[in-house]
Formats: sequence, structure tokens, C-alpha cells
Amino acid sequence: MEHRLMNVLIVYAHPEPRSLNGAIRDFSVERLRQAGHAVQVSDLYAMRWKAVVDRADNTAARTDARFDVSADSEQAYANGTQSADIAGEQEKLKWADAVILQFPLWWFSMPAILKGWVDRVYACGYAYGVGEHSDTHWGDRYGEGILTGKRAMLVVTAGGWASHYAPRGINGAIDDILFPIQHGILFFPGFDVLPPYVIYRTNRVDAAGFAGIRDTLGQRLDALATTEPIPFRKQNGGDYLIPELTLRPDIAPGQAGTAIHQRQAASRSPRDSQNTTR
Repeated sequence: MEHRLMNVLIVYAHPEPRSLNGAIRDFSVERLRQAGHAVQVSDLYAMRWKAVVDRADNTAARTDARFDVSADSEQAYANGTQSADIAGEQEKLKWADAVILQFPLWWFSMPAILKGWVDRVYACGYAYGVGEHSDTHWGDRYGEGILTGKRAMLVVTAGGWASHYAPRGINGAIDDILFPIQHGILFFPGFDVLPPYVIYRTNRVDAAGFAGIRDTLGQRLDALATTEPIPFRKQNGGDYLIPELTLRPDIAPGQAGTAIHQRQAASRSPRDSQNTTR
């Protein structure tokens, strides 16, 4: 199997470096570098990342005008007047062949600091608001966009049991919980999204459990360049009516829910996103 060397960006969101997340991050960096990949880490808490979108994100913003988030963001990106932290993270994304978002699942989503990274770095004219809008093409998004050709994967820790996040579990299926992140935040601007690596019952991970994480996560990192992505349907690929952006009536008739936005992929194992550490 071909071993392709890549530039890998890890965007890491956990406040305690001595946590399980910190150990996983350190392991991932070591494993990737030992394989020959170049690695950068955006440690958002260590960077004291500003999570809140405001007028200061545009260094040339007019103080006498009404603040419009999208318009100001678009102007700053187009004119090269974004704040330095935003521009720096966009340069890292430009450099990266693969991006790993690593975070604990807090209240069924990512920590606020990571959401703030997305809110600010995904500028208008950069990650959204791009491409023609017509009767056949509704913007460069959902499989198209500036991040097309790059790979992305989530590494997520959760306190609950795997069964809590099973299709009939009380918390809802993990693929549904992660859908806004994987399909929205990652697939929307063009990433090929790999199945997530999820660790459950984090407060029960002992030395043997961590050894298991190193083994299974190590395999996922070794296959970062070759793993088949989640088969999300491209918006402008013919499966959706435009401009309604609903699936054609002949596709998955009578069905609803997040799963209909994937093409069937028989090779994907249902355990790809159900890694446990009991």
C-alpha cells in the first residue's frame, strides 16, 4: 500500500494538558511524525484563542457603521485586513493535507472555544458565500469549496457509554450528534470526512484501556491517507433539487433523517465510529 506523506494540522480543544485528551494529542503527534508526516498543533486553550466574533476581527472595520458579521468578515478576507490570529489559522489550513479536530463532547457538541475557532476562521468569501448561484449550482459547498481535496477526521472523547450513543441509546446515535460537525463544518467547505474516532467512558480508561486506544487510534492515524471517507452526497452532484436543496423524490423515497445524505457504502463497518475503551 502506498504511504503518502502529509501535512497534518491538529486543532485541539481541552483546557488540561495532563488529561486523557492531552495524552491522546501527544500520542497522535508522535505517531504521525514517526511515520514521516509533518504536524502542526493549534492548542486553542494554550493559544488563549478568542472565541467571540466581533468588530475587531476586521482591523479596518468602520466604527461608525452597523456591524454585519458576514459583510465585515467578507471585507476583511478580501482586503487582507483580518486579525492576525484568523489569517494565521487560515494559512495552517492552506498548508494542511489533513485536519484532525480533537475535543471532548460537551453538551452534545464541541467546546465553545473550538466553535469559536470555526466561527472566526471560516470567513465569508473563504469557507462560505462562494461560488455561483444558479438553477444548476447553488454555491461551492457540501463537497466543494476552498478545502476540497483535503481530509478531516474527528477524535472525540465522551463520558457516557457506547450504548448511550447507539442508534437506540438515550443520547441519540453518535453519527447524528456529530452530523452538524462532520457534514456541516467539515463537508460544507469541501473536506473529505473520515469516520470519527470516538472514545467512550473516559473516566474508566486505565492503563490497559489507554494501550487499547494507542493501538486502535494508531491504526487510524496510519491509514489517514487511505481510509475511505464518509460517502456524503455532493450538493451539486445531481442528487438534490436546486434551488430547493432537497433530495430528488426518487432517492430514498419516504425516508428522512441524516442518513439519507449519505450514499450507501457496504464496505463501511458500523463499528468505525464505535471504538470503546471499557
